[in-house]
Amino acid sequence: MTAVPELVEDVSEEDRPRVIRSRESLQDRLYLNAVRATGLLVLAIVSSIGIFLGVQSIPTLRHYGFGFFTESRWLPSQDIIGIAAVVVGTIEVALLALVVAVPLSVLTALFISDWAPARLRPSLIRLVDMMAAVPGIVFGLWVLFVIQPHATEVAHWLSKHLGWFPLFHVRTDVDYPIWNQLPGYPSYAGSAFIAAIAVSMMIFPMATSVMREVFSEAPVNEKEAALALGATRWAMVRTVVLPFGRSGMVGGTMLALGRALGETISVVLVISQTFEIKPYVLEAGTSTISSLIASSFKEASAAQLSALLTAGFVLFCMTLVVNSFAAVIVSRSRGREVTDL
Repeated sequence: MTAVPELVEDVSEEDRPRVIRSRESLQDRLYLNAVRATGLLVLAIVSSIGIFLGVQSIPTLRHYGFGFFTESRWLPSQDIIGIAAVVVGTIEVALLALVVAVPLSVLTALFISDWAPARLRPSLIRLVDMMAAVPGIVFGLWVLFVIQPHATEVAHWLSKHLGWFPLFHVRTDVDYPIWNQLPGYPSYAGSAFIAAIAVSMMIFPMATSVMREVFSEAPVNEKEAALALGATRWAMVRTVVLPFGRSGMVGGTMLALGRALGETISVVLVISQTFEIKPYVLEAGTSTISSLIASSFKEASAAQLSALLTAGFVLFCMTLVVNSFAAVIVSRSRGREVTDL
């Protein structure tokens, strides 16, 4: 047997790959440290809020137990307190607000990103962003004095023609000739349906901004290819933009839901507060966790204050879960969608 000579790798200094070492400048290090400190500060604040609410809720949970979450009545004078009705009311108002706001947000975002003229697009973006800066009390007063008289007419029509469906049922005589001048009228004012209109105006700018940003990142080459193949603009949007922005639409909707769950002042101005679990969203009377806290906090005793903070802890957990889930969806939607023409 003959020995196989070993191969000796002879690589000159010029042929060796260079090792690239990144050197951060002073400005980069300062910026990174500032961002890191800000993130840790936000995490500390959110954690401290959750810990504070959790600690304050211990006396209520010890006294009422699990019944605090199943009892619908709120009668502190009789030592009967529960948040079942306000949790259901919170979810009803938030979901109804999504039904109103999400279609408007999708259409508005599509118009800005794909139909609006280039010279008009920046103005439309600024207008939508300016809506997010409008205080909730303004939307609440607008709905209370301008929208509610007309919305009650819509609610009456829905209850009259679709009252067989539990969601649109109202426990009053819908066929009475002068329903809007007798006790039948309050059965439509101050309902979850009216409150949802006010909340939808609050969440509309947020959902629109998220969806518009995702729609604008749709692949330009694929959009132009669809148009070159003879597709109409709507066909291009349906086959390219919407599939690409599906995750952004879901994320924007979830972020809007998180905002809708905690909306306070506009709901307090509109609703007629009652503590009853009911599926009749057109009927007067509902309550949400945030409106309960806002309306009862000032006169609350020590025991009632602990109960209100427990309700706030439940709302904190709900919004934290929804917003975290939405942030994950939005982050995954940026640049990861593969569109099939």
